[in-house]
Amino acid sequence: MLRAQCGDREALELLLTAIRPSLERYVKGLVGQSDAEDLLQDILLIVYRKLKLLQQPEVFRAWVFRVASRAAFRYLKRRNRWPDQARDEDAFEHLASPDPPPREDAVLALLASEVISPASRAVLALHFQEELSLPDVAAILEIPLGTVKSRLSYGLSALRKHLNRERNT
Repeated sequence: MLRAQCGDREALELLLTAIRPSLERYVKGLVGQSDAEDLLQDILLIVYRKLKLLQQPEVFRAWVFRVASRAAFRYLKRRNRWPDQARDEDAFEHLASPDPPPREDAVLALLASEVISPASRAVLALHFQEELSLPDVAAILEIPLGTVKSRLSYGLSALRKHLNRERNT
């Protein structure tokens, strides 16, 4: 990390190569397969340009996901793919999910669809796919922990509904 910040091209390539698979999975979950590659290139360019500004190298991964989240949300708003009615931030503020975590393939299917808002998809992807703690997700997305919990609850509820519909058809 420090070598990359000092201009070592090889170190930068290793750093970006290491983070790319999880970053690509996250971005695809937010914006969809067809738009992910272009956006990922933009994100990697932003990371390259702003890497020297990162003062704490140990938070590199969280910082990259924050950069990706901001870029993806800007992209979705520009494309008018952010539903205005999907204001799920406070709806489930105090609810906890008593159920065990959903199957990974079910989460991936839900993330690939537009069943839930991009905000909830971001929380689900960071928490379940990238295995980040809820406080880390809150820090990456720059939102309160309560909002992360409500988006997680909303996403899990949507996942349950989606799975129940599949079982009944």
